[in-house]
Parts: sequence; C-alpha cells; structure tokens
Amino acid sequence: MRGFLRREWRRFVDRCVWSWAGWRETWASEPSLRFWAAIVGVSSLAALALPLSFAERAVILPLGVLVLAAELMNTAVERAVDFVSTERHDLARRAKDAASGAVALTAIAGGLGWAVVLWRLAAGGA
Repeated sequence: MRGFLRREWRRFVDRCVWSWAGWRETWASEPSLRFWAAIVGVSSLAALALPLSFAERAVILPLGVLVLAAELMNTAVERAVDFVSTERHDLARRAKDAASGAVALTAIAGGLGWAVVLWRLAAGGA
C-alpha cells in the first residue's frame, strides 16, 4: 500500500509539473490565452465584487476556467495539426475551426451565465 501511495503521489506531482509547463509555454506564445485570461480575470473580480449568491458565483467562476481550458485545447489541436503538416488542407482547417468553435461556445456559455445573473440583479434581486 505504501509503495502504491508513493507512486501515485509521484504521478500526481509529475502531472502538476507538466500541466504548469503547458500553461507557461502557452501563456508565453499564445496571445489568445492572455486575452481570455484578462477577460476571465475581470469576470472573476466582478463576480466576487457584485452582490451575487453563492450559486451564481458557483456558475460564473467555473465557466471562466472552462474558457481557459478550451483555449488550451484549441492551442493543442492547432499545434498537433501544424506538426503533422504545414501544408494547407481542408481537414486541417476543419480541425482547427472546430477547436476554435469550442472556445467560442464556452465563451458564449460564460456570457449567457452573466446575462442571467445581471438580469436577476437588474430585476432587483428577484
């Protein structure tokens, strides 16, 4: 049991190191991630500053994180496609467009979440 726990702890630490390396490298090379991080930062500050319920914050804050996750996955798809070939190909375009669409949908989900919360606030907290 002890060996199992040590091995799993080591695997967990490795995953954290690799994940952080992926974040740092993408942050350094992708303006889109920095853009979405700024938007999510403003959104998060607003969610914490406004008189929102716990449930509203529990929706708004994770939606922002999902936008960042989608952007990281979009970057991974773009890089994998570019690694396979730098030639223009319809399938490569479609793969990249689908990944970009995932970012757009998560951003729309965050926007809808904010629209519902702001509608409630404008209605006087009903």
